[in-house]
Order: sequence, then structure tokens, then C-alpha cells
Amino acid sequence: MIVHFEPASEEGIATVVRAMAAERASLTVIGGGTRSGLGNPVRADRVLSTRRLSGIVSYNPAEMTVSALAGTPLAEVEAALAENRQMLSFEPMDHRPIFATTGEPTIGGVFAANVSGPRRLIAGAARDSLLGVRFVNGRGDAIKAGGRVMKNVTGLDLVKLLAGSHGTLGILTEVTFRVLPKPPACETVVVSGLNDAEAAAVMAEAMAQTVEVSGAAHLAESVRGRFIAGGLPDGAATVLRLEGLQASVSIRAEKLSKALEKFGPVSRLDAEQTAALWLEIRDVKPYADGTDRPLWRVSVAPSAGHQLVAALRLQTGVDAFYDWQGGLVWLRMEADPEAALVRRYIKALGGGHASLVRAADGFRATIPSFEPQPAPVALLSERVREKFDPQRIFNPGRMQAVS
Repeated sequence: MIVHFEPASEEGIATVVRAMAAERASLTVIGGGTRSGLGNPVRADRVLSTRRLSGIVSYNPAEMTVSALAGTPLAEVEAALAENRQMLSFEPMDHRPIFATTGEPTIGGVFAANVSGPRRLIAGAARDSLLGVRFVNGRGDAIKAGGRVMKNVTGLDLVKLLAGSHGTLGILTEVTFRVLPKPPACETVVVSGLNDAEAAAVMAEAMAQTVEVSGAAHLAESVRGRFIAGGLPDGAATVLRLEGLQASVSIRAEKLSKALEKFGPVSRLDAEQTAALWLEIRDVKPYADGTDRPLWRVSVAPSAGHQLVAALRLQTGVDAFYDWQGGLVWLRMEADPEAALVRRYIKALGGGHASLVRAADGFRATIPSFEPQPAPVALLSERVREKFDPQRIFNPGRMQAVS
């Protein structure tokens, strides 16, 4: 039976790490365990969860900065922000639906996995909001980088390095991040009936307009009916979100609607429908189907997304929809992940990244989840990890498969 540690303090975590180093044992590091499917399977001797390291340390609404212990439930953070009409600008995805996991996502897990949603298009990724961290390295040392004031850039590179490292460089114990005011109003402009290539052109046109689009996605006919209980108009839906003050949103929505009428039928969703739709886009609702059918998260140039899908459809069974103006493609394969095919076509279209988010255990054991790194980059990554975790205690194999 694998031993589970749940320390309630940073020193408790450091003590466990030092003991693991002395034993030459390894750790699976988790927060709430809701994103445990991300990355390659981990083979470790023990499990350490940060879920008891919980609580908001400081929150200054006027300065729009928050410090929280890593195990603090994301819902607790978002509730505190909502009381002050503020939000996490990067709109983190909830992975529970696609992984069929339970429990509570943690704020540390959000930054460790660099989780972002539709608003990344204009607000950046989670790491772009991260100001400072405290973490325990592989020697059991507690380290602080960054600070609570946005203009303080001390340790900035170290902060960015920890974000998206999936717990392989250190165990986050505290995170400090910026937040933004929550827009009081929102609407979505819908252009119906476009094919994937036409939708890419329309999204580019919309982003070029002076209307401040905060979300741009294309929902092909194969998935359109699975959003907002089938409430979108008939035909594939190209959806464009506008946020801000009510008067401004109304004016901008009208301007955008008129600009796009030449491409196809245009309609608008109200605030309630908009909130529901973009939550479902964020959480990849069409593919949260309780199966382990292969699911890819592909990042390419916005103009290349539809070309990738078209090429794949000539070779294999695949369903897809697009976010980030077409630059984020969610691919759900019907059978085999077709990893070599997916990655070969991405390279041919100018490059990008393909992460195998979900697949049956047999596929996950043999297919690298993350885009394989070029040899020089892989060597640099290993050197970085050597500095942080010389004995490879943390999440061995998560980022790169171990033999």
C-alpha cells in the first residue's frame, strides 16, 4: 500500500522531502488530485498532497493581488474575488469533467499546470498573472521568489519557470497573483453556418475590429448541439464574446454584428447564455463524455488549426472544435490517438504543440503526453531539473517518460 502524506505546513512538506531524499524515494505530488491525468503516468514510491496547506494569506482588492497557500480550493479563491467583483483573468479550465475526477481543484494546481481558458487570447496564461511563489525544492529547502507588488520583478524568471512545471521542479506552498475587475456585462455574437476555414477568416476579421473581443471560438456542427442544451442557432457556430460596461458592450456588439453580416446569419446571446456557453467551451463539454477516447489539446497558429483538422480527417476518425481564434484545437479521436500522424502534420503546418490530455492506459504508457523536445532543449530542461531536484524525487516521468 502506497503511503500518503498530507502535511499542513511548509515545514511539514520540507521534512517529508528531506526524508524522501535520505531514503532515495520518490513522490507523486498532487493538490486536489483533479488534474492527475495531465502528463505522462508517474511512477513514484509515495504520494504527497498539499490539500491541507490551505487558506488565503492576504487579499488586497485595491491592489488587486492575492496570496494563498497552494492547497487552497480554487472555489474558495473565486468566491472571495466574486465578493469584490474581481476574477482570475486567465479563466482556468476545470479538468474534472473530461477526466471524470472528483475533489476540489487547488490554486497551487492551477499554477503548477499553467491552466488557462478562453480569455487567454487577450489576458495571457496563468503564469502571466503569477507574481511570486514559495516552494520546497528537492533538497527540502524552502525558497521564495517574487513578491506581492506587481512592480517587484525579483525572481521573475524563477516564478515563470515553476508555472507549468507540473510539480517536477518543486512543491508549491504559496502563490501570489494578480486579479482583475470582473466585467459587469457580456454578450456573444454568433455567426452561423460557416465551415472551419470560413470561421477562421471571420474570427481574424473580428479580432481586427476595434470592439475588444475577449473570446473567439468555432463550434463545428458535430459539437454545436452539445453546448447550452442545444440553444445555439442551427448550423456550425462561430462565437465571439464581448465584455465590459453594459452600454459599451451593446454598442460594440451592434458594430461587430453589422461587420459580420456579410459572412452569414448573425445572432446574439444575452449575459446568462454567454456565461453558460463560455464555461462549457472552457471545460470542453462535448468531450466530457465519460470515456477514455483519446483527446488532444493542440496549439498552432490560428490560420493552421482548420488545415490540421482537414488533413487529419482524410486519414482518420476525428472530431474537433476551436478556441483562441482557431489557435487552440481540441481533437477527439475515435480510436487510436494517431500520435505520429498528429505531430507530423503539426510540424508540416509550421509547428506547434500537441498534448495528449486523455487516453486509455495502454496508450498513455507508450505515447509521450507532451510535445517531445528537441535534443538541445531537452538537455537544458534536464540541467534545470538537476538544480531544483537532483535526486528526481518529484513526479518522476510526468514531463518526460522514464525508462
